[in-house]
Amino acid sequence: MILRTIHIDENSCDGCGLCVKACHEGALRIVNGKARLVNESLCDGIGDCLPACPRDAISFIEKDIVPNLMAVPSSQWPIKLALISPAMPLLKGSIIIASDCTGFVMDHIKDHISNRPMLICCPKLEPKERFDKIYKILAETPIDNVEVLRMDIPCCSVLTKIIIDAIDKSGKQIELKETIIGRDGRVFK
Repeated sequence: MILRTIHIDENSCDGCGLCVKACHEGALRIVNGKARLVNESLCDGIGDCLPACPRDAISFIEKDIVPNLMAVPSSQWPIKLALISPAMPLLKGSIIIASDCTGFVMDHIKDHISNRPMLICCPKLEPKERFDKIYKILAETPIDNVEVLRMDIPCCSVLTKIIIDAIDKSGKQIELKETIIGRDGRVFK
């Protein structure tokens, strides 16, 4: 399996620490005056640190990893769209893209997921650019089925439109199912 992570060119790094501040996962630290990836398992492969580096000392690399070290869908982490990398091997077949609120009102959500990878986001509060990642995931991974799990409120209906647009833009034949959850936790199809 391939893991996308970062590489720091120590010869180019001046130790300014801007990348450390940009890394929301805490994977980077300044060690002996240079930026270092101190915990590779925390690196999400998204690369918020790359544009923060004024010396272009940080780049993406892909590494082969031992398959049993990757999370399986039943214990998937992370689940937030902001932290998901399109390179995650578990993104294949059938996935769920859910609004953040669904997990707090729906009883037995884990039973509904059925070991499928799940991405959560808020169509109202996430920056619009973040939803470009959904297109990238659908276009670059072997996904053939997406279930949108959303609340029965106006702002959540946008999530379905975002997924439809991403499927159309990907040019792939991806089956779409929408499941709507009432405020009382009832499931509507």
